[in-house]
Amino acid sequence: MKHETIAADQVAPHPTVGENSLRNDWTRDEISALFDLPLMDLLLRAQTVHREYFPPNEVQVSSLLSIKTGGCPEDCAYCPQSSHNNTGLPAAKLMEVQAVLDEAQKAKDGGATRFCMGGAWRSPKDRDMDVITAMIEGVREMGMETCMTLGMLSPSQTIRLKEAGLDYYNHNVDSSKEYYEKIITTRTYQDRLNTLALVRESGINVCSGGIVGMGEDASDRIGMIHTLSTLPDHPGSVPINMLVHVEGTPLSNTEELDKFEFVRTIAVSKITMPASVVRLSAGRLEMSEEMQAMCFMAGASSIFAGTKLLTTENPDHETDMNLFARLGIKPAPICRKEAV
Repeated sequence: MKHETIAADQVAPHPTVGENSLRNDWTRDEISALFDLPLMDLLLRAQTVHREYFPPNEVQVSSLLSIKTGGCPEDCAYCPQSSHNNTGLPAAKLMEVQAVLDEAQKAKDGGATRFCMGGAWRSPKDRDMDVITAMIEGVREMGMETCMTLGMLSPSQTIRLKEAGLDYYNHNVDSSKEYYEKIITTRTYQDRLNTLALVRESGINVCSGGIVGMGEDASDRIGMIHTLSTLPDHPGSVPINMLVHVEGTPLSNTEELDKFEFVRTIAVSKITMPASVVRLSAGRLEMSEEMQAMCFMAGASSIFAGTKLLTTENPDHETDMNLFARLGIKPAPICRKEAV
């Protein structure tokens, strides 16, 4: 797939170890030219950059639990939890703290070092914050990293999350600014950026990425990476999701994205945000082992493990560990990172 702008040979030369520096001034033309590199050159460059910042054969294992499922008032066209979409998913109340901690312990026993908790809200209510902060504190006491994704936040809620010790807050930009309004109308792209700014300024690590394969074109994948790579600080984690086609959502019949284009998206994310953990996220059940291996070569150094990602299916732990063993990959140890 061709990304029109400047020729690939106009990109800065492939760096040797130690030469790659963090940049927040990437242009869309530069990002487009990276996508246009021959795939093997792109993978080599991404893997070389990755090794400057991360051990080459370690992949961090996270677990993701839906702590409040369904009934979300947002109209995200990809989401089975939206009340606008007829997926048959029943709405459920916020889970009890101990039930969440029990799931976190299972995840830790399975090798996860980060426990991510997601609530299907436009934004959390203040009355729920005591329960949410208790979940964070309990998971931290287990020695795991904590991550929450709860929608938009107020300044006071952000402060409470920070005081509870939250390590990461996930709030994806989803796509480019131009394509965003075609998949979500109940909030704006700027709303997303405002929440990311609140999180960043509070001292919580930002986790932000997007979804590809939603019917967007190449310029939208370029735009998404441009948004992320030009934030004041790169997100600590960058989850790249492949659309999961869920019956009853407006995107259920969307044409599948070319697999090599997905691998390219991982690689370009790594090159432009080399110190960020690029996570191979949703959609792995539809990926072959060979495709996942290419994503690790492209610089993905994190996965979600466990049979559920919020409400969609995911490879089980045994399948993932078998693949790791065959590739010579080890689960990465916990490495708690303080926000900049």
